[in-house]
Amino acid sequence: MSDFAFQMHQVAKQYPHFQLQNIDLQLPNGGIMGLIGPNGAGKSTLIRILMGLIAADKGTTEVLGHNMPNHQALAKVNIGFVSEDMRLYKNATLQWHMDFIQRIYPEQWNQKYAVSLLSKFDLISEQKIKGMSHGQRVKSSILLMLARQPKLLIFDEPTTGLDPVARKEVLNEMMVVLNDEDRSILFSSHNTQDVEQLSDQITFIDRGEIVSSDDKESFIENWRRIRLHADSPLTISVDQHVKEVINQGRNTTLIMHQFNESMLRQWTQQGAVVKGVEYMSLEEIFVAEVEAKRSGVAA
Repeated sequence: MSDFAFQMHQVAKQYPHFQLQNIDLQLPNGGIMGLIGPNGAGKSTLIRILMGLIAADKGTTEVLGHNMPNHQALAKVNIGFVSEDMRLYKNATLQWHMDFIQRIYPEQWNQKYAVSLLSKFDLISEQKIKGMSHGQRVKSSILLMLARQPKLLIFDEPTTGLDPVARKEVLNEMMVVLNDEDRSILFSSHNTQDVEQLSDQITFIDRGEIVSSDDKESFIENWRRIRLHADSPLTISVDQHVKEVINQGRNTTLIMHQFNESMLRQWTQQGAVVKGVEYMSLEEIFVAEVEAKRSGVAA
């Protein structure tokens, strides 16, 4: 049995106007990875390769110990997938879908858990899909996936388009699932707040390439916003640590990577006063990482 829920090595996929390239990524068993990127960054393409829905042009992909896409049938027994645009049968009821999934996965299906999710998500099993709101359809898809208890759960933008109440219900149930150390989760989103709340490992993707991948605590600890004040102009250049310099008269703001306190001395020796050293949000870190990558500044 592999120590990883999935492993991707030098994976690439070429399209006429887009290329997924040089993807090296792995998720340990029991891990929770948040995959963050703007629309069109390559998140869905990466997930489709993991699911065996498309074949990569080069590289290797292994999911739950099985090579993809050659052995996808073996892997998919233990993969659960939900996206915000899941296609359910509109003229069928939720109960019909539950019975259908139970027939396919009789040994994995947990009827007691399914019934509890009906209550938690405020869903009616006899309601037809076509009569449901967008939020109800998303919650129905999540119920159908969770109740068969897969080992790898893949969520592709699951909270997109949900109202605040539905979004909270979905996130709360995902938090419950996260406590099960036997399950691994890949959570794709452009909403950094959701990812920050749920994930212990973060991966940034942009323009088909992995920008950065690390545990959440390392991202938060390594980045700072520095506020300086000086009576005369400071000489500060963008480098591997200083990712951005914002000058506003006598005030200067720096966006810094791999920060440590000793770095402040070089500016205080120039006569600057340190007005603030602040942690950055995951969204701010993502923007800084992507802009540094696009400008060619090494992280």
